[in-house]
Amino acid sequence: MRGRSIFGNGGASSPTVMPTVILQELGRSNTTMDMATEEHAKSLDAKDPLRYLRDEFVIPTRADLKRKTLAAKAQPTSSSHEADTKSEHCTYLCGNSLGLQPRQTASYIQNYLSTWASKGVYGHFKPIEDSPLPPWVDIDEAVKEEMAKIVGAEKDEVAVMETLTANLHLLMASFYRPDKTRWKIILEGKAFPSDHYAVESQIRHHNLDPSDAMVLIEPPSPNSPLLPTSHILSIIDAHASSTALLLLPGIQFYTGQYFDIPTITAHAQSKGITVGWDLAHATGNALLHLHDWNVDFAAWCNYKYMNSGPGAIGGLFVHARHSQVSHSASPTEGPGYRPRLAGWWGSDKSSRFAMTNQFAPIPGAGGFQLSNPSALDLTALQASLSVFAKTSMAELREKSLKLTGYLEQLLTADEGGKAPYAIVTPSNPEERGAQLSIRLESGLLDAVMHILEEEGVVVDERRPDVIRVAPAPLYNSFSDVCRFVQVFRMACGKAVEETQKGSGGSLMVDGGKEKGGWSEIK
Repeated sequence: MRGRSIFGNGGASSPTVMPTVILQELGRSNTTMDMATEEHAKSLDAKDPLRYLRDEFVIPTRADLKRKTLAAKAQPTSSSHEADTKSEHCTYLCGNSLGLQPRQTASYIQNYLSTWASKGVYGHFKPIEDSPLPPWVDIDEAVKEEMAKIVGAEKDEVAVMETLTANLHLLMASFYRPDKTRWKIILEGKAFPSDHYAVESQIRHHNLDPSDAMVLIEPPSPNSPLLPTSHILSIIDAHASSTALLLLPGIQFYTGQYFDIPTITAHAQSKGITVGWDLAHATGNALLHLHDWNVDFAAWCNYKYMNSGPGAIGGLFVHARHSQVSHSASPTEGPGYRPRLAGWWGSDKSSRFAMTNQFAPIPGAGGFQLSNPSALDLTALQASLSVFAKTSMAELREKSLKLTGYLEQLLTADEGGKAPYAIVTPSNPEERGAQLSIRLESGLLDAVMHILEEEGVVVDERRPDVIRVAPAPLYNSFSDVCRFVQVFRMACGKAVEETQKGSGGSLMVDGGKEKGGWSEIK
C-alpha cells in the first residue's frame, strides 16, 4: 500500500509495526490463558509509556452510570465489596461515539465563564494574564496549529468551525461543480446516513437525479461488509469519465475499516476526480497526512477521539492549492479565489470590521468560515488539545495498535467450542483504527448489551447484531481490554440462555428505539 506504513509520511520509508511485532510486545510467549489474566494486563500497563495520560481524563464510576442524578447521595451499602464495586471506574470503550471528558475541560470552561462574567464584550479583545485562553476574536486561530498536527496539515489548511455535515455541505458547495461531462458523486453504499443525505441533497440542489448521479460502492462479497481497495478503484475506473467527486470515510463507522486514503486519492485524481474525505472516525485515531497525500478537502467532528464534548464544533481541511487568494484578479478572471458560500468570519481580519461589504477571504481554509465560532465550543476543544500536546499521533497510534491487537488476540483465543461471535473489522492492523466491530449470532445483542451495562462496561451497538469496541489510547488501558473480554465472554454465555427466555434490553439499545438512538451519532 502506497504511503500507508503506520508511521509513514507519504511514501517515505519508515518503520512499520507489524502484527508479529505487536504480539511479541504483548507477550506472545505466554499462553493465551496467561495473557487473559488481570496480572498480565497490569504488567502491560506498567510498561506503557503513555499510561500517565489516563489521569488527564474523568472516568465515570460504575455508580455514576447507574445513578439517575448528577450528584451522588450518601447511602449505606450492604457490604464493603458492594461499596468497592460501585466506586470502581467503569470500563469505557466507547470513544468512537463520545470521548471522555479531559480534566482540564472544567477549568478551561470556568475561565471562559469568568471572562464573560467579568469582562463582558471586552473578552473579545482583551488578553487575560491569568487565563490560558486567548481573546475570543483569536480563539479559532489558537487551536489551528495543534489541530493541523493531528490531521497532517499545514496550519492554514485547517479551520475549526461549524459541525461535520454542515462542513461537508459547505465544501461540496465549493468543490462539487457538476457539468454536462462530469456530474456524478461516488460514495459507499453503507455510508453514514448524514453523509448520504448530504450528497443526495447536493445532487438535487443542482436539479440532477440521484438515481443517475449518485454511484454507491457496495461490498463485492455478500459474506463481508468490507470494501477492498482494489474494488473501490474498479468502481472509480468504471465511472471515471462522468464523475465529478469522490467522497468516502477515512474509517468506516460500522466495520472500523481504515481506507487507503493516499492510494485512493491519487488514483481518483489521476482520472480528473476531486476527492473529499469524512474523517469523523479517523481524526485523533489514525495517522493522517492530508497535505502530503494531496487530499482536496476533508471534514471531521471533534466529539469522538478528540474528546471535546457531545455535538462539539467540527473542523475542515482545504489543500493549500485550492485556497490561494489573488487580489490582482480582473473582473473577467473572476473574484481571485475559489467560489464558496461566504460569511464575515471568512473575511480577511484587516477588513473584517470595516463593514465595507467587499468580501476578501482569508487565504487558506479560514476563508471558508461563515459566522464567528462558539467560544464555548472552542474552549472545550482547546482543553482537549492541551492533552494531545503532551504526546504525538505516532505515539498514540503505536499504543492503539497494541491495545487493539491485544483485544483481537483475546477475542479469538480458542476456549473450546465455537464462539457465538466474529470480528468483522480487518485483521490487518494497517486497515483499521482503534475500533473492532464484533458481530454476534442472531438474537444475542439485547441480552449481551444488558449484561455489559450491568457490569459497568460501556460499548455501543449497531443493529441487528454488531457491537463496536474502541480502546482509545489516550485513556484506555490493557486492563480495560482484559476486563471487557472477561465480561463479554460471560455475557455471551448467559445471553445464549437468556434469549430463549425473552429477557434482555439495554439503555444503548432500548434508549434510542423511538429517537433513532446511536445510529444518529455514528
